Amino acid sequence: IAQLRKFINILNMPVSKSYNLDNYAAVQEFFHSHNWTDGLPVVPPTPEAVKDLLEWSKISPEHLIGIEPVRSRAITAEKLAINAVMAGCLPEHFPLVCESFSAMLKEPFLLHGATASTGGCAVLVIINGPVRKQLGMNGTFNALGSSDRATTVIGRAIRLILCNLLDARPGDADRSTLGHPGKFSFCIAEDEENTNWLSLAEERDIPHGVSAVTVMAAGSPRQIMNEWTTSPEEILDTFVAEIKSCMRHYSIWPGNYAIVIPPQLRVHFEKSRWSKRNIRRYVFEHARIKRKEWSDCGKTAVVGNKGEKEYTALTDENHLLVVAAGGPAGGFGAVIPPWFGTKSKAVTQPLGLCLDCGPE
Repeated sequence: IAQLRKFINILNMPVSKSYNLDNYAAVQEFFHSHNWTDGLPVVPPTPEAVKDLLEWSKISPEHLIGIEPVRSRAITAEKLAINAVMAGCLPEHFPLVCESFSAMLKEPFLLHGATASTGGCAVLVIINGPVRKQLGMNGTFNALGSSDRATTVIGRAIRLILCNLLDARPGDADRSTLGHPGKFSFCIAEDEENTNWLSLAEERDIPHGVSAVTVMAAGSPRQIMNEWTTSPEEILDTFVAEIKSCMRHYSIWPGNYAIVIPPQLRVHFEKSRWSKRNIRRYVFEHARIKRKEWSDCGKTAVVGNKGEKEYTALTDENHLLVVAAGGPAGGFGAVIPPWFGTKSKAVTQPLGLCLDCGPE
């Protein structure tokens, strides 16, 4: 009986309310006063604007995207569309918002833990496939910043959805001690055109030519630089050093690390015929520390008698996400650490909603 009541509660989804406000400024103050924004101005989610997003994707307002398992909250397409409009999304952006949130609701992602933790992670969304070009996504200059309209508003929509549908606001469900700027928007497109590597999605079993999203509960990017070598091994040693630093300073547990490799470094791998698989194997073999190294950074109390025990950054080599992105010049790269080891795993899934069809 209890399970039946729970199911009935899920089916009895509340209908979105409408408010009549006089002007744009009144909308901003009303939304801010109700804590429905991220602190930035929002686009008024008028019924017409929300309807445009839903019609583009050919889904009904009550279409069930998924159920947040901890509090049994039903996530409907209309609720996502309202927040997507607020974030500045156009109708053609909406399928990626839906797919990203659907991936986040998968059990391996552990959405509640990732959004409620004091660790302060943000949801990193990585886009692959033809949809990148169709939406004008830019995986080159400022790839981890505000590189283009589509990635910026899609990432922002994810954050607003978390706040307004799952109460992941600071001090409410979100208990972040510090957080990081990725909580405003953390969405990037892979630079597939300027590399001979397989895309991240293809490496994770998505067929070539199929658009896909990967979501990861991620810490803030940690930038590295190495312009003094052409050796793939030495370049990766710089990435590995940053990963090992994270293991010392933050968490010793293995998880989905991501590394972002721009063209100036990427060319050395490609000339040496190093694939992403070669990179993953090298990082897996070398990104490991011994517990006694914690003594070097103020954590002697937790070393105990396990000083010689070795810990790896990756459970296996396939847990490393290798992403080709970044501007054409500069020997920089980035390490993006996981939120909390194997507690949350990255999820990749193909784009399932219609992107090109538009409204009939």
